[in-house]
Amino acid sequence: SKNLQFDPENPARSMAISNYSQVIEFILQGFSEHPKLRLPLFSCFFSLYVVALTGNALIITVITLNPSLHSPMYFFLFNLATMDIICASSILPKVLQGLLIEKNTISYRGCMTQLYFLIWSGSSELLLFTVMAYDRYVAICHPLHYSTMMNKTLCNVLVAGVWLICAFNSSINTGLMTRLSFCGPNVITHFFCEIPPLLLLSCTSTYVNSIMTVSSDAFYGFINFLLTLVSYGFIISSILKIRTSEGKKRAFSTCSSHLIVVSMYYTAVFYAYITPICSYNPERSKLAGVLYTMLSPTLNPLIYTLRNKEVKMAVRKFFLTFRK
Repeated sequence: SKNLQFDPENPARSMAISNYSQVIEFILQGFSEHPKLRLPLFSCFFSLYVVALTGNALIITVITLNPSLHSPMYFFLFNLATMDIICASSILPKVLQGLLIEKNTISYRGCMTQLYFLIWSGSSELLLFTVMAYDRYVAICHPLHYSTMMNKTLCNVLVAGVWLICAFNSSINTGLMTRLSFCGPNVITHFFCEIPPLLLLSCTSTYVNSIMTVSSDAFYGFINFLLTLVSYGFIISSILKIRTSEGKKRAFSTCSSHLIVVSMYYTAVFYAYITPICSYNPERSKLAGVLYTMLSPTLNPLIYTLRNKEVKMAVRKFFLTFRK
């Protein structure tokens, strides 16, 4: 460990913490308070990870190899599957390790790296959901102009914007976290490195971090959620105007998978993050973390596969070709 440097702007603060050392590693509490559940949880989380990797990798492969799936909707689904793999892989390997050993530690750099990729993939999914909602809006409300409104250039720009904006956001949040000093307790009351429990461990001011966290929550949570609601308001209005029940069913089937995934993800995110840092609840945060870092990446490919005829046909074709 290394000693904290003296702060000339706040000498009293520096003297108060001068007897402490700068934390160079954190202890992830994980599920250590439930020792009897370690083996069942390991089996469950390992299965979820395998299904998440297999399902999302299969979607990426099928979309890449099948020309009939080279459309905007599947292009966005391709990127969603990529984000799911990044999200699950940034969290689950360390969680599985923690369930096998008594004391699960993570280095300071490892913690910041995990935080960066989690924020990047998580915020990218929220932003991509809004883009996918707009895609469904154009497909249902302006079907005759779909090919021109959702052209290849626009799709590339939208996806590139999602990745870059969220990478920038993740860099800011992670960069602000590295400015903090951690000199006291080093136990993170979670199974991965997350902003709220890390801020609670800081022995320096977290005011700027809290402002940035609230701003990010407002943009990625509320604003994107409202934009998605507006898109689906127009979609539902257009579906209700369709005269035949078969037409309504066909139109709704094109956006039902996305609606299920969005509802599931936003429920977990709001449950975990739309609360003040001071009222942070470890148990609630762990439950929400399981939902959006494990269940969501696992269920997304299943939902899109089971409810989409084109994807199911492409998957069958892929396995038939693979067997030959």
